[in-house]
Order: sequence, then structure tokens, then C-alpha cells
Amino acid sequence: MYNFILNVLCKFTCIFSDVICYPTQVMLMNKHLMETLKGRLFHINVCSSLSFVPSDTQWDHDPRVYRRTSQCDRLCVDIGSHVAETPSPDVSHQYTPKCLSAHKGGTTPCHYGEEVWQDGSSLRTTIRAENEVEANKLANNYRFGFRKWKSHVTERPIEDRSDIVRELYSELNFVRPQGSLITCGNIAYLILFGWWISLAYLLVCVLMFLTIIGVPYGKLCWKLSCYFLWPFGKSILKPRSLVRRCCVKFPHCEAIPEESDSKEVKESTPLLMPPSVPIEVPPQRTRYWCRVSTYVWLLLGYPLLGLIHSLACFLSWILVFTIPVAKMNARTLAIILLMPPEDVHIHRLKKPQGCDSQVLLCCYHAFNWYYYKYTLDGINVFAVNLLPLVITTLVVGYVDTENQFVSSEAKFAAAVSSIIPLSYYIGMGIASISAQSNFAVGAVVNATFGSITEMTFYITALLRGHKAGTKCYEEIVKAALTGTLLGCILFIPGISMIIGGFKHREQRFNSRSAGVSSALLFISVGGVFAPTLFSKAYGSLVCAGCSSSQANTSGPFTCMDCHYDMSGSNEPLYLRHIEPLVYTISVLLPSAYLIGLIFTLKTHSHIYDIQVSDVHDHHQGQCPPGGASGGHGTVHWSRLRALSVLIMATLLMAACADLTTEHIKPILDHSAISQYFIGVTVLAMVPEIPEIFNGIQFALQNNISLSLEVGNCIAVQVCMIQIPLLILFNTFYDVGFVLLFSDLHLWASIFSVIVVNYIFMDGKSDYFQGTALVVVYLILLALYFFAPSPHAC
Repeated sequence: MYNFILNVLCKFTCIFSDVICYPTQVMLMNKHLMETLKGRLFHINVCSSLSFVPSDTQWDHDPRVYRRTSQCDRLCVDIGSHVAETPSPDVSHQYTPKCLSAHKGGTTPCHYGEEVWQDGSSLRTTIRAENEVEANKLANNYRFGFRKWKSHVTERPIEDRSDIVRELYSELNFVRPQGSLITCGNIAYLILFGWWISLAYLLVCVLMFLTIIGVPYGKLCWKLSCYFLWPFGKSILKPRSLVRRCCVKFPHCEAIPEESDSKEVKESTPLLMPPSVPIEVPPQRTRYWCRVSTYVWLLLGYPLLGLIHSLACFLSWILVFTIPVAKMNARTLAIILLMPPEDVHIHRLKKPQGCDSQVLLCCYHAFNWYYYKYTLDGINVFAVNLLPLVITTLVVGYVDTENQFVSSEAKFAAAVSSIIPLSYYIGMGIASISAQSNFAVGAVVNATFGSITEMTFYITALLRGHKAGTKCYEEIVKAALTGTLLGCILFIPGISMIIGGFKHREQRFNSRSAGVSSALLFISVGGVFAPTLFSKAYGSLVCAGCSSSQANTSGPFTCMDCHYDMSGSNEPLYLRHIEPLVYTISVLLPSAYLIGLIFTLKTHSHIYDIQVSDVHDHHQGQCPPGGASGGHGTVHWSRLRALSVLIMATLLMAACADLTTEHIKPILDHSAISQYFIGVTVLAMVPEIPEIFNGIQFALQNNISLSLEVGNCIAVQVCMIQIPLLILFNTFYDVGFVLLFSDLHLWASIFSVIVVNYIFMDGKSDYFQGTALVVVYLILLALYFFAPSPHAC
């Protein structure tokens, strides 16, 4: 009786949908529901977006895209699990369940990301996420004071990825239709790797033939020598030992993974076997590990080839875009060279093989540009490859203290470069903890570890300058602070607008939320440079190198260098007026930052108008296959692991900063370039390289709002968190840090803030506006390049 009622209900739904909705798609959906409902009880909810529209408004006016505005072809299936997560009171977004969309050709992998559209006078941003953790990470990107992070913090199912990304993670063990094999990348493989790997096999081949007993392995080396000279389009095969098992279980199989010997075929499976499938038993071979030739091979041939393949694997992995070569060498070393030589066959295949053989290795291209997206445990391959540089830099830097083997310049370059991967690991750790925690924990982590990269360098430099008794390091720190400010409000938004403008003609962003960041930027810059303006208004003008052209000393003097005394040497002005002003500003700036957090995240969070959802656009009709619920997802890093990585990366960052400040002195003393320029470029922007790439990736996805917020967030943190922390540190441990900047820092910063606010007024961006910002940044760099060195240096 129960099944009969369910059948009647589903058939009635099919007839009803045939009149109102897309007949083919909804009939397919209800057919699937009929088959499912017979087995168990499901609770069916029709999407709230199900609506009936007049016939004159059912189709868009755009002739290129014909779509219904009603969503009667979409059904939400609640399988009894928690598909809708209730957000916490401090989260200003919604997390909605996934929907099923019926397709004529089946399900389509869902693409997640951000979408921005205009609704009246405001911009609404809808974010689609695979799970709750990823939704929290995306929502944190729009929160003021939180680090913007592009990479995923949870694992993504490979079936939901594009075909290009799937190919990146393939094991090079499948045969596919061949394209053109004569490519620039394959020719580069022949020049860089192929000839010497083939030569190595040829030499080992001769060695195996000389041993007489290793002749089978000599023949194998000859075949592999020809293979590795040009491996493209060729396949290394292994005959299957259990033909009957394969063909019984998969009668129409092509190239399938090898079955484990521990699995047994059930007695009921012969019904699936075609009558024409032959059952053959291969002849018994001598056991592989009972042969004398095996041990000769493992002693003479395998170690030499292992060294060759390891070198080729390392070089090709470091180059990133040649990772297929690394996979090919690693697979050969781990599998093929440890097999009996008679089981290795090399053929040129144009279609997948049947059940009589297994494809072990098949490579078509040695070069792929898309490997810049490749990740290991959520970590980008470039950050993985740079991690050995960090270890090598620290070992060489602290062992070779007398610079006998490596010069100071090389150590300085290596130490600065080591900051790049450590900044990435710190950013990944912050994003992982914030996405898995509530708002309070995320805010604390971002406030403490968000500026740890810069603070470690600043404090280390001030300590070294105080120990050496020179003000030069203090000027370098001030130049780095100003350079970070200029780069974040000019270069990061500018380069993002340029690259994003090449792909998108015009990009829009929420001008009101950008106005909040601009207001805080005005407040922070004004507060930081207020003591400098005060000292110029009430300070003393000091001149040096003065001379008089007349004998009378009362005549006019010509001075070579005049500047305002902005140091602590003017004790009456500094102790009575400037120092209390600095302490007052160091309290007001963090207070303004806290008020900005409350304003944007609590009382006026609606100005961002953000909705987080994992439902794909119904116009495209692409939803996660099977309608799986959101859930929490499988995170790459747990909170404990992320915290451990943060602490370890912070310690390594402090060590790299110490080496940087130790070996920068020879560069400052003997370089023809102004010390200002070194501070505002190398020391300021190298730690921000991960943020630059994040901004560019956001812009390429037509999310220019986050590209702008990346720079503004860092600039505000520099002024409202980092500088007050330096003042607090100087209060407890006097290192001589005085919050008084040179004229060049003052006017460059004020001019940059004015230009940025003018560009952001209309809420639109294109590549021309980005070019204007980058040109202004380059002009300011030219000023620093030709500026004379600071007086303290």
C-alpha cells in the first residue's frame, strides 16, 4: 500500500511537471525519485524558488541565451542528514543546501566561486562553497581584518575538477587518443633529459651483458634506452596473470587497475562472463626473488639507474612545469625496474588495451603550463619546492659565519627569498584555523599572526641597529613600512586591475565597503604621520656645510644640507610634546581598528550583502553530482596541525629575518643604490608576494573587490597594528625607534592615499585605472631610487 501511494504521487508529479516545467529534465528527475523512494523514505521539498510565471515572461530577451526564469526543474532532496547548517550569530552569511538539477546527459561537475551582480544601487555577492569549512573561509575573505586567502583549505573531489586539472593529478597509466606529439615541450625534454637518461641505460645495458647472467636485464635496459629517448605515445605494459578473473568481473573492460590477489571471485559471477572469453593460465615462472640475476641487477644496475632517475626526478620537479617527467621517472624507479624483465613490454598503442595487459606507464606530453595549480596536501607546488631553500639558507647562514664559502650578498638574497614560502605557510595556517573556528578565535589569530612576517623583521632589525649603535637600521625599517604601505595601496590593486581587465572588460566592486576601507586608510595614514607634521611645524631647521661668500659673517650663507631636526636630540620638543603625541596615537589607532571591526562585522555587516551558498547557478544547471550535502569537508590541515605549522614557520621566519639583517650591512655600505630604495622594494614587497598572487587570482575570477581588499587590509594593519606594536616594544625595550618619517615618506604616502580614493569613487575598475596606479607606484620608486641616502646611513 505504501509503495502504491508513492508511485501515484510520483506519477502525478511527472504529469504536473510535463505541463508546467521542462518536460524532459523533470521527467528524468522524477524517474530517479521513483526508483529511490521505493527503497526507503525520503522527505521531498520543492525548492522555494519554484514559481509560476506568465507565458510572456518565461524567456529572456537575450537571443543568445534561452532560459526559463522559473526554477520548476530544480528539486531539493533532504536525505535526512544535516544539509543546512545554522550559522552562528556572528556569521553574516547563509549556508544553503545543495540542489539537484536534472540533465539530459547526466550530472556535470559543479564549479564553485564568487559571483557579483548589481541589484539596484548595491552589489550583492553570492559565494558557492563545497562544504561548511570552505564557506567559512570564503566568508572570512570579506571580513574586515581577516587575511584574504584564495587556496582551498579542504580537499576537493577529483571528479568535480575540470579535465585539465584531472590530467595534472593522473598517474600516467592510461591510454587516450593521441594528439600531436611533436611539441616544444617534448623537444625540450629530448634536449634536457632524454639523451642522457637514454645514454645511462645504454651503459648499464653493456654492463649487464658483460655479466652474462644479467643478459635479460641488459635486454630490458636496451628497450628502456630507446623508450626514454622519446617516450611520447609509447606504453609500458605488464601482462596480467589472472586473465580469467579480469574478464569474468569486467567482460568489456579496457585499461583497468590491477586486481589484488587477495580478492576472490564469487561463484555467482560466471553468469556475467561472455561465452567467447578464453580462460588461459600463464606458464609458471621462476620466482623473481629466487633468481641470481635479480641480485646482480640490484647490485650493479639498479643503483646506477636509481641515481639517474632520482636526479632527473629532482630537476624536473623543481622546474614545476615538467612534473610529468618527474612522475615518469619516479614510476619507473619504483615499479618498472623492480619487475621481472620478461614482464615489461613496450608498444605504441592508439587505443586502450583489453584484459590481457595492464598499462604501467604512458606519457604524451612532458610540459604543461597548468602545473602552477598543482598542490600537495593543499600546499602549492612552488611553496613546496622553496622549502628546501629555507633549510639550506639557515644551515649555511649559521654554519659559515665567516663567509668563507658563501658571500654575504648571496646569504642576504637566500634569506630574503626564504621569506616567500614561510609567508605562504603562515597564510595557509591562518586561513585553516579561521575557517574551522568561530569569529572570536579567527579574529585573534588574524590579529596576532597576520603581521608576524613583517614584525619579526622589524624587531630584529631594530635590535641589531641598537646593538651596533647606528640609526641606519631604524631608517631601513621606516622605509620598509612606507614601502609596504605604498605597495599595498598602489601596486597590488593596480596589477590586479590590469591582469583582471585583460580578461574582463569592466569589473565592479562594492563602493560602500571600499569606502569604509578608504576611510580607515585615511585615518591610519593621518595618525601615523601626525608626529612628523607636528615636528615640522614646531621643530628646528638644522643646516650643515654652510659657508659665506662675503668676508662679513653677517651676510647670507650658502648651506649644502638643511633639514628639520626630527630626532630625539631635541629633548625639550621631543620629551614634552612629540613623545606624548606618539603614545596617544598608538592608543587611538588600535581603537579605530577595533571600531572598524565592530562596524563592518556586527552593526553594519549588511553593507557587504554577502550570501554563501553551495547551490550552483540555475541558469547553468550544474550541481554537485548525487546531491551530496555540504558537511564539514575533509580539511587539509587540522587546527592542531595548522597551529603547529604557524609556530614553526614563525620561528623559521625569525631566523631568516636575523640572517637578513645580519648580511644587509655590506649591501648598505657598498651599494650605489639608495638605502631608501632597498627598504621600499626588497624588504617591503618580498613578504607580500603571496598576497600579490592572491589578488591577481581574485581579479581573474572577476572578484576585484577582494583584490582591492587584499591591499587595503594589509595597509590598514601596517598603520593600526604593526606601528603601535613597534611603539609598545620600544616602550619596554628602548631600541631608539622614533615615529618621525622623512619628507619623502610623508608626501609619497599622502599622495598615494589621495590617488587611490579618487580611483575607487565610482565602484568600477578596468585595466586603464590599474595602469594609472602602477605608473604612480613606479614614479614613486624612481624618486626613492635617485634619492640620497639617509643621514644615519
